[in-house]
Amino acid sequence: MNIFERKPGVAQEAQVQYLDGDFRIVKPGAFVKCGVTGQPIAIEDLRYWDVQLQEAYSSTDAILIRRGEKKQA
Repeated sequence: MNIFERKPGVAQEAQVQYLDGDFRIVKPGAFVKCGVTGQPIAIEDLRYWDVQLQEAYSSTDAILIRRGEKKQA
């Protein structure tokens, strides 16, 4: 196995650059982690992120928590 091969069944975290209205995958992977909850978000399900903070969010509730508009349960 070389450095480009992955073990089957082991999902790796992607590194993503968050842009306005889009994102760029810097290092391929199956998921990113929510910046608030730490919950994994599949790349194909990634919908919410903050360009300035460069972090992803699993839901709109996570965004409100990060902004201080909602308390974390």
